[in-house]
Amino acid sequence: ACRHHQSSHDAHPATSRFRAPSRVKGSSPYVVVFTLWLLVFSSASQTMIISPILPQIGDDLGIADAALGTLVSAYSLMVGIFAILSGPVSDRIGRRRILLIGCGTMTVALMLHTLVSDYASFLTVRVFAGMAGGILSGAAVSYIGDYFPYERRGWATGWVMSGSALGQIAGIPIGIVLADQWGFKAPFYIFAVTMAATILLLFFRVPQPPGKQSLEQLTVGKAAADYAAMLRRPEVAWAAVAYFVMFLGVSIFTVYLPTWLERDLGISGNELALMFAVGGIANVLTGPQAGKWSDRIGRKGIILLACIGLSSLMLLTVPLVTNLITACVFFFLTMMLVAMRISPFSALLTALVNDDRRGSLMSLAVALGQMGFALGGAIAGPLFAGMGYSANTVLGAIFVLAMGLIVWFFIPEPPIRTTLAAAD
Repeated sequence: ACRHHQSSHDAHPATSRFRAPSRVKGSSPYVVVFTLWLLVFSSASQTMIISPILPQIGDDLGIADAALGTLVSAYSLMVGIFAILSGPVSDRIGRRRILLIGCGTMTVALMLHTLVSDYASFLTVRVFAGMAGGILSGAAVSYIGDYFPYERRGWATGWVMSGSALGQIAGIPIGIVLADQWGFKAPFYIFAVTMAATILLLFFRVPQPPGKQSLEQLTVGKAAADYAAMLRRPEVAWAAVAYFVMFLGVSIFTVYLPTWLERDLGISGNELALMFAVGGIANVLTGPQAGKWSDRIGRKGIILLACIGLSSLMLLTVPLVTNLITACVFFFLTMMLVAMRISPFSALLTALVNDDRRGSLMSLAVALGQMGFALGGAIAGPLFAGMGYSANTVLGAIFVLAMGLIVWFFIPEPPIRTTLAAAD
């Protein structure tokens, strides 16, 4: 699937496989979706909680504004590195094993937040958490690609990715309240518990999905050659660029959004929790529906429309957001458009390679995306400190729009059998 010269039939292998989800005894597609949903909820929540409590972290540990963004960047950088390393491994040892390893490592990393006492120790713990995040990064979506036929992947991906939305509705607000009451470490302990519950579900109720695993011996040279072969295919290279640009723009915009709202508009921590809850509701309402729509009418048009709308909202943030009510409205619309992108785009990526290379592709894309997020976090701090939040919104909007244009013009979409997709 990674060879440059391949038939058009192989270029989109999902169009030739219409298998039903595995019916392994003791498992169910709905249990699988819920388990992956809980994984995404736990992993995304422990990542997202950093941004709204950054001011508290800075005050408690004496960290300057310009340096706070490096806590986000360090995590994202490690996610990128370990995603690249773990992708080929998951193609060989199976998605279930890599999910168990990643969830176990993340649980330990979250509990280690109890040792944080200064900038250096916090940075170290976030680096370790980033290693776990990298192991998990592409595995959940790759599992969906292995377990579900292409016509059901939008639906499954939409529900799984809505786990991050519930993090905004419940996890992040609760985390903010816990941080206000018992310190910024408290939220990480809660997400350690939910991640531990994910391990139990993975072990007892989630099977290794059907599909052929590669039996080739894994070496660094072989993995590098596989990545190079994938990137020689233009659609894969553009998909990687799109993932990088998507996260770059979002990071530049979001990392200092809570800090701007608190310091310039006087919005409190509890009010920020309400805003994140409102945004999470938008994500829950939109994500699964966007996935189902994309199963029926195609992915690319939805992605482009969402990017145009999101970039427009970013540009209007500073002039129109003046109080809590307008902040909640804008964040609702923002998260709605974010959800419209992620489910169709993830489902689209699963069709670019065969099953035994899907983990490598998803991990490569996520790795570059996290590197984009890391770069965005590093850029966002000096930009915010030197020019104000308006500069963050403009630059973020440019990159978000660029992502939509890349998907529209450079990434092909396999045909969807609408009769099967509409049957669900």
